[in-house]
Amino acid sequence: MAEIGPIADKVTSYFYALLFVRHPELRALFPAAMDTQRDRLLKALLTAAEHVDNPPVLVAYLQNLGRGHRKFGTRPEHYPAVGECLIGALSKYATGIWDRETEAAWVRTYTTMSQVMIDAAATDQLRAPAWWHAEIVAHELRTADVAVLTVRPDQPYPFLAGQYASLETPWWPRVWRHYSFAAAPRSDGLLTFHVKAVPAGWVSNSLVHRARPGDVVRLGPAGGSMTVDHTRHDGLLCLGGGTGIAPIKAMVEDLANRGSRRPVEVFYGARTAHDLYDIDTLLRLQQSHPWLAVRAVVDQHAHLQLPDAIRGYGPWIECDAYLSGPPGMIRNGITALRAAGIPAHRIRHDSVEELLVAGD
Repeated sequence: MAEIGPIADKVTSYFYALLFVRHPELRALFPAAMDTQRDRLLKALLTAAEHVDNPPVLVAYLQNLGRGHRKFGTRPEHYPAVGECLIGALSKYATGIWDRETEAAWVRTYTTMSQVMIDAAATDQLRAPAWWHAEIVAHELRTADVAVLTVRPDQPYPFLAGQYASLETPWWPRVWRHYSFAAAPRSDGLLTFHVKAVPAGWVSNSLVHRARPGDVVRLGPAGGSMTVDHTRHDGLLCLGGGTGIAPIKAMVEDLANRGSRRPVEVFYGARTAHDLYDIDTLLRLQQSHPWLAVRAVVDQHAHLQLPDAIRGYGPWIECDAYLSGPPGMIRNGITALRAAGIPAHRIRHDSVEELLVAGD
């Protein structure tokens, strides 16, 4: 991976060229425009390589990928073709270190990884559809570029507060983006998402500026591990930046629904007060639940980063911490929380690799 990292663009371009020339029938599984899709392959590989010596983390990551790939129409027979072209691309661009032993190691690794994904998809097929159709029943523009969408799935949709769904619009077929659930599971089955339109974001701009009640989107299965462990009784420290407040609010609602009394501190960060588009909802929750404290952090000039705001409060050593927001905020947040004395195993967030393909 170190050998091909600096030339990742060439490797991924060559991989897809091989795949579509040798196996043209697979082109239909991919979006018409490949710019974002090209980068996702290498990010997934890097994530897998990073955790290759940590089987529980790696297997969980691959199982989630395998379940998620069902929505693309991926079948077991597609995996060998992808592996053949992946190894073809690696061998072309890692010539300095590529030999028979290296190739054999990659063949073993890819075979094992793909089998985990295939098995996870087969298990998932017995209990859930590959995707759900969901009708938009409410669309509320909170700011010029943030919308709150409520959708009704066509059949029961299982998820946990703190997780996210991949979502496809009718305007960009086969282009999927991740959005966190902004509410805890409800008895009426409705789901809520917060979507921020980002520059050149196909899906996000469609959902914010084009979608209307009555439109139908598709949902992939729920993913993500940023969920509350309800067997614990420690306090929670939650940092939500921008639309990253959505899963934080869902977790707070979940705790409230369960009658929890665990102390919860929420820091809600935004560039301006106007961007605190959901602060009223959180303040209402705070009024109803004495165990909840909500603090807004407005960072108009980017002098005070959201994670730094926790320094004036605490101590946090006995807390479980949750981070949700842009990748840069997640990285800064991990550093700040570790400095505040919270051990790494008590800091929860969705993987940065997943965040990089979220929200655009």
